[in-house]
Amino acid sequence: MATTQEKTPILTPIMRWFMFAMILANIAASMYPMLLPIYLTQLGASIQQVGLVFTATSLVSLLLQIFGGWVSDSIGRLRSIAIGSIGGVIGFLAVAIAPTWQWMLVAMAVSMFPGALVGPSFGAFIAENSAEEHRGKVYGFTGTIFQITGVLGPLAGGLLMGRFGFRPMMLAVCGLYGLAALLRIWMASTMKEEANATRSNDLSFGSFKTSISKMWALMVGGGVLTWILVTDGVRDVAFRLSGELQPLYLEQIGGLGVEQIGLLGSIFAIATMITPMISGRMVDKTEERYPIIIGFLFIFVAFFIFLNSAAFFGFAAAWVTFGLGVGMLNPAYQSLISKVVPQNMLGVFQGVFYSSIGLISLPAPYIGAYLWENFTPRLPFEITAGVAILSVIPIWFKFKISKQEGEKEKPGAVLEAVEPSLLLDPESGD
Repeated sequence: MATTQEKTPILTPIMRWFMFAMILANIAASMYPMLLPIYLTQLGASIQQVGLVFTATSLVSLLLQIFGGWVSDSIGRLRSIAIGSIGGVIGFLAVAIAPTWQWMLVAMAVSMFPGALVGPSFGAFIAENSAEEHRGKVYGFTGTIFQITGVLGPLAGGLLMGRFGFRPMMLAVCGLYGLAALLRIWMASTMKEEANATRSNDLSFGSFKTSISKMWALMVGGGVLTWILVTDGVRDVAFRLSGELQPLYLEQIGGLGVEQIGLLGSIFAIATMITPMISGRMVDKTEERYPIIIGFLFIFVAFFIFLNSAAFFGFAAAWVTFGLGVGMLNPAYQSLISKVVPQNMLGVFQGVFYSSIGLISLPAPYIGAYLWENFTPRLPFEITAGVAILSVIPIWFKFKISKQEGEKEKPGAVLEAVEPSLLLDPESGD
């Protein structure tokens, strides 16, 4: 009698709890970002002051991310996420009660804590709990599930702000995020991470300095990581020229209300759910650069539709195309990074890498606002679209890992290839 072999589930039990808590937290965290620039103008901020607020809070985020990634590598993903979630509850409450746009700047800085401690742990936790040969599929599957947050969050935020105002909406954010924080604290105190056996649990300055030195050596070593750093730095500058200004463009140029803007966020998330599994399968069967290039082509087309739309349905088509592109990018980027960064340094990589490119793009929101006010509101978006299409050139030529490079850049071997003396035990979505 023939026996059938049971298929291994894509998500282990600990991964299911991890994703459930992440979904709760990010439904809450995605309720307000698209509406925040509009609320800042309601508090009296000008367009340039809105750009200044996001530039200043980005600086705080950069500093926190470096420490957040190191903490994640040192004490474990679940404990780092639990600590960051407590900071998130405090930060979102501060955003809810801030009386002026100047105080909002301080509140937003406090709300950076969950992104700094939770963000570096997200992709790293998935990498540590998945086999490399199926990692693209796992990232695609979790990316699809994760987009539930983008469907429900912006829609709920737009409806609540439209009916009750920004502050009551933020109190709802605090309540829902608080539930996720309690679940994460329970997970950190009761569930065991296998990778924790190799953690150093050393939070000394010496450990921090060693981890940063190792990662920086990898990033400037001239390999794939170096080209990811260069291309992402240029791309991040261009995207931050226009990113925070999109809601204002939709409101002031497109004539949309906050409910419609919230609905666009949900449309984007639904579209983003379509392509991650496709991207993940392409990664496992071919290589990462193909879905990455397709994703940037989608984004270029989306900007073209966006800049030539004058009604809700045109903007909705643009947001669908944006979603398809981002859905292609995320699993491929995460898979590529997981293959060229040692697993016990994935957290500090997130911190150092995104802080480095964030430092480069730090003035971009303010520059974008300046271009809006002194030239034309279209200019920041036109620059971003141009960079999106030009990005495919270096990606095609430089984002390719040969089999020999892949073996060399596996965890443990990377550090030896860079500098044998660095072989010391080291050890963030919202």
